[in-house]
Amino acid sequence: MPSRSSARLAALTVAAVCGAASAVVLTSPAHADSVRVHDVQGTTRISPFAGQKVTDVPGIVTATRAYGSSKGFWLQDPDPDDDPATSEGVFVFTSSTPKVAVGDSVTVTGTVTEYVPGGASSGNQSLTEITKPAVTTVSTGNAVPAPTVIDADSVPDAYTPQGDSAAAGSVNGLALDPSAYALDYYESLEGMNVQVADVRVVTATDPYSELWVTVKPGEHRSRRGGTVYGSYTSQNTGRLQIQSLGATADFPQVNVGDTLKGSTTGPLDFNQYGGYTLVASRLGTPADGGLERETTRRQARGELAVATYNVENLDPSDATFDRHAAAIVNHLRSPDIVSLEEIQDNDGAKDDGTVDADRTVSKLIDAIVAAGGPTYDWRSVNPVNDQDGGEPGGNIRQVFLFNPERVSFVDRAGGGPTTAVGVTKVHGKARLTASPGRIDPANAAWSNSRKPLAGEFSFRGETVFVIANHLNSKGGDQGLTSQYQPPVRSSEVQRHAQATVVNAFVKDILSVQKNADVIALGDMNDFEFSGTARILEGDGELWSAIESLPRNERYTYDYQGNQQVLDQILVSPAIRRGGDFEYDSVHINSEFRDQISDHDPQVLRFRP
Repeated sequence: MPSRSSARLAALTVAAVCGAASAVVLTSPAHADSVRVHDVQGTTRISPFAGQKVTDVPGIVTATRAYGSSKGFWLQDPDPDDDPATSEGVFVFTSSTPKVAVGDSVTVTGTVTEYVPGGASSGNQSLTEITKPAVTTVSTGNAVPAPTVIDADSVPDAYTPQGDSAAAGSVNGLALDPSAYALDYYESLEGMNVQVADVRVVTATDPYSELWVTVKPGEHRSRRGGTVYGSYTSQNTGRLQIQSLGATADFPQVNVGDTLKGSTTGPLDFNQYGGYTLVASRLGTPADGGLERETTRRQARGELAVATYNVENLDPSDATFDRHAAAIVNHLRSPDIVSLEEIQDNDGAKDDGTVDADRTVSKLIDAIVAAGGPTYDWRSVNPVNDQDGGEPGGNIRQVFLFNPERVSFVDRAGGGPTTAVGVTKVHGKARLTASPGRIDPANAAWSNSRKPLAGEFSFRGETVFVIANHLNSKGGDQGLTSQYQPPVRSSEVQRHAQATVVNAFVKDILSVQKNADVIALGDMNDFEFSGTARILEGDGELWSAIESLPRNERYTYDYQGNQQVLDQILVSPAIRRGGDFEYDSVHINSEFRDQISDHDPQVLRFRP
C-alpha cells in the first residue's frame, strides 16, 4: 500500500479546495427555492441539485472546522424527513474561518457542489457540499440534533452494491439502500452528527492524528485485536476512521486492541485518505489493551532461519538503526539470513548520482553487533541510478544479511545491475551463473521498480537459493470506498508481470533440480489470496507459507483498519512437502503507533 509517510496536502483535512478539476457538476446553474438539507442530499450519492444555487436552506450548526484547507461548518436539519436514504446533514464550505458557532440556527444560500477528494482521477466518491455560501443567523444557543448511533446492529454485513455497468462500474447513480449495504448506510449519514461508543482500535494512531476503530467487535477479529482482511469479497464493514476537530496534541495515542471508552461524537465526513470519517467534536477516553511486541523463537542448531524485513527507506541519516537492530536481535532472534527491503544509498534521498549503500548497511550491522547480535556479512547489487522507483534519489534496493558463523554465501562473479542471472546444471545440481545477481533486469516488468536479487547459500552442506523481492507498490489503485465497485487495481498489471518473471526463474531452477530448496521472499505488495500470489505460486513451483498460519494471524501490515498480507515467504515443494518448517509473522510494527517501519518482519525456519 502507499506509505503512510507519503506527502499529504494537509493533515487532518479532506484536502479540499473546491476546484473545477475535482468537482462533479451535472446540471447548468439554476435557482431552487424551499429546499431542505435532505433535498440537497437526495437518495443517491450525487445531489439532484448539483451545480444549482439553493436558497435559505435551514439547519443547526453541529460543528465547525477552522483549520486546514477545508474550512467550513456542518449543517443539520432538526426536522428530518421519513426517508432513511436521505442524509439530514451537509458540509458548508466557507474557504475561510467560519463565522458561525455550534448551536446556531442558520439559513444558507449557495451552490451545491459534488467535491471529489483527490480529484476525479482518484475514483473516489464525492462529498456533497454547499459552496460560496451566504449565511444568515436566525438564533443562537440551540440544541444540536442528537447523534445517530453507529453500531454493529445498524451497519449491514454486505459492503457495497455492484457498480452500474452502464456507468463504468460507478455506484454514484444507484439509489441508496442503507439497510442492505454498509457504504450506502454511511452515505445516508454523510454530514450528520453521529456517535460510536466503546469501540476497539484496529489501526493505531498515525502521524496525521488519525486512527481506525471497528463498531463490529467480532468481525474478522485477529488474535491481537485487529480486523483481518482475508479476501476481496470479505470486507470489514465495521471499520471507521476517526479524526478530531480538537487540538492535535490532545488526540489519543493508541495501539491496535486499545479501546475508546465512552462516546465519540461528531459529523460524518468523507475524505481522500480512507473515505467515511467521524470527525470528532468529542473523543472517547483511550483504554490500554496491553498489546506487546512479539518475539519469535530462536532457530535450533539444524534449522535455517530466513527472514524478510522492510526497513522503510533506511539511510545513514535515520535515527532508527538501534531500534531496527534490537528488532532483529531481540524479536527476530538473529535469523541466519535476512532479506532487507528499502535500503537506501549512502546519502538517502539526495539525488546526486550516489548508488552505493555500504554506509547504510554497515551502520545497521554495527548496531546489530552493539545489540548483542552476530556480525552479519552482506551482499547486494547496486541499482542503476534513479531506475528502481521509491523515494527519488534514494535508490532503494534489496540486501542480503547473513551470519557467516551459521551460513555461507556462494560468491560467483558476473552479477551486475543490468546483467541477468541464469541457471546452469553442474554435477546434476542447479547453480546460479552469478551470485548475487539480478533476475532479468532489462525486462519491461521492472520499469521504475526494484529488480529481484538472487543469491546462493550453503547451510550444513546443503544449497539454498534465495530470491529477494520488492514488487510494484499498490499506489494508484482505487480505494475500497471508491465510487467504482469493485475498485480498479491498476497496479496489478505490472505486479502480475513481475510475478510471472519470478515464477519463470524458479521454474528454471526446478527444471534442473526438482528437489532444490528455493525461497522467494520480500515485500510482494500484494495479498496471499491475490492474483499476484497465484502467479508466483504457478503450478506448484512455490507456495506462500503464511497460509500455514491460522486465518486470524495472517497479516504483516495494517492499513485503514484492515490487517493484511503484503510481505510473504514462498517456498519450493522440497521445503513444503518436507513439513519440517515453521512460519512466524512477528508483529513488532504494524499494530503500534511508535513503529519504525509500517511492515512486520516474517521468519521461516526449516531443515534443508
